[in-house]
Amino acid sequence: MHVEMELLSAIVTLILVMDPVGNVPLFLGYLKDVDARRRVWVVARESIIALLILLLFLFFGPALTGWLHIGRPALHISGGVLLFIISVGMIFPGSMHLGAATEQPQGEEPFIVPLATPFIAGPSTMATIMIFASREPGHLWVWAAALVAAWVVTAIILMLSARLSRLLGSRGLVACERLTGMILTVVAVQMFLDGVQAFLAVKP
Repeated sequence: MHVEMELLSAIVTLILVMDPVGNVPLFLGYLKDVDARRRVWVVARESIIALLILLLFLFFGPALTGWLHIGRPALHISGGVLLFIISVGMIFPGSMHLGAATEQPQGEEPFIVPLATPFIAGPSTMATIMIFASREPGHLWVWAAALVAAWVVTAIILMLSARLSRLLGSRGLVACERLTGMILTVVAVQMFLDGVQAFLAVKP
């Protein structure tokens, strides 16, 4: 039961961090000049690239942090701070979040940047999966299953971005993003507090 709860919690957290609904207007902006018949293919390709990037961070991230002598408390605290900044930006969207990011050179099809990363495989998602892996390295395949499940949900939502945009409208999308941002704020604070607690526990 404990593993199942961990898996479900990780899936929900990763979906919130990936923020597929919040990415809908960004994807639509970047794909507006792409032929409608190719859009689903482009989203699928970018989603697969993002998954590969995130799996690399999941399986090799702990080794990288160990090589750089980055402890678990530092990873939790920095991840919490980063996630908090991003979640505040979701609640109070500014020009950095939704402005120039929708500009795409005419006639060019986006590749890897910015759809695969940072929109799907963003720094907050990378930090989150590395925290999962460092917290319980013995459950690596649980985290991998959670990542794939969250990725599937995210990919489906992004493939249906045009329909979702018509269904929810711009106000509906903004409301969903702000609700996600408020939930992520709590997750970020808890992540930060876990890091502080871990630091105080190992401090001589």
